[in-house]
Amino acid sequence: MATMTPTPTTETVKAPPVTLTPEAIKKVREIMATQDPVPAGLRLGVVGGGCSGFQYSMSFENQSGMMDKVLTFDGLKVFVDSTSLMYLGGCVVDYVETLEAAGFKFENPNVKSTCGCGSSFSA
Repeated sequence: MATMTPTPTTETVKAPPVTLTPEAIKKVREIMATQDPVPAGLRLGVVGGGCSGFQYSMSFENQSGMMDKVLTFDGLKVFVDSTSLMYLGGCVVDYVETLEAAGFKFENPNVKSTCGCGSSFSA
């Protein structure tokens, strides 16, 4: 009689399409706390414009849209529309403070080129 050995399954943990660093999450929460009323979450997106064709957008939202992917980072809701997801796949959003400037920085593996000012890109 033959015995069947179960095939081990490996569960792959899929990385979120966009990631926020702990520093970015902290800064977003800090800014959200100053809003009245406090928004439900952060919207990340890509819009047409800028020197290279596309720009990143960040705004606060009170609810998700019908076509949004809702991501949660340490309790912070992040809304991303389906079109923006095509350009943000694998993107890491960080918050950086230097002597010259402070702001959110997008590390996007889909970017083919950026402009000199660093605020727009082409994919």
